[in-house]
Amino acid sequence: MGNLEGRVALVTGGLGGIGLAIAQRYVAEGAMVWVTDIAQEGTPPVLSALGRLGNELRYFHLDVTDETEWRAAEQRLREAGQGLDILVLNAGVASGGATTDVELAEWRRIMAVNADGVFLGIRSMTNLLAESGAGRRGGSSIVVLSSILGLVGYAETAAYNASKGAVRLLAKATAVEFATAQRPVRVNSIHPGFIRTEMALGEARTRETAGESGALTDLMATLEGKTPMGRLGEPEEVAGVAAFLASEDSSFMTGSELIVDGGWTAW
Repeated sequence: MGNLEGRVALVTGGLGGIGLAIAQRYVAEGAMVWVTDIAQEGTPPVLSALGRLGNELRYFHLDVTDETEWRAAEQRLREAGQGLDILVLNAGVASGGATTDVELAEWRRIMAVNADGVFLGIRSMTNLLAESGAGRRGGSSIVVLSSILGLVGYAETAAYNASKGAVRLLAKATAVEFATAQRPVRVNSIHPGFIRTEMALGEARTRETAGESGALTDLMATLEGKTPMGRLGEPEEVAGVAAFLASEDSSFMTGSELIVDGGWTAW
């Protein structure tokens, strides 16, 4: 029996990278998982995920920036009648550019997905989570995916830094608010370093495809050189931490931030 046997989870941004790895780990631990993303139902990415995870996974489209879609998501889960024990707010987008060069529209796009999406998810799902968590020592669990770039500055990622710093403190504030009000919902954040995902490496792959020889190799060498453990992380290594935060093993943890970065922030 897994640590999440009988639990119901929702993972945003769950069709790839860290989100998909978390969904896979939760299924392996016995949970039934709702996966959401911006792809429409029936498209190849959705069918692929369903094929890999089988009957313990359900999928629906969710634009995390849309308040109306969040209300519909909450209603969908209520109608399913299984409650909600774990909410993983993983959906996110990356962006580059110096602070003085970023267009306002791009700033707002990044903040809408990375910060507003977390806020709307918490606001929409907390009552359902609290109902499921009542009477259980660790209650229900919200896991917010931030980043090490929500902890430290990094050149030419101003919008991304700001968005990830925002959700770090949103998680802490909400954790204190819920705990002091005796609402049975814990809130913790995970701060991955550079993980082997399309978000981290996709731009370099695109440049290499376009003829910039060595772009991916150079990026890998730079990131690995700045990481004390000398390699990139794997999505499954973040998923293991997300499984811990979702389980009763972390029942006395709320407002915590767990860093999964191979030592990057320990320099």
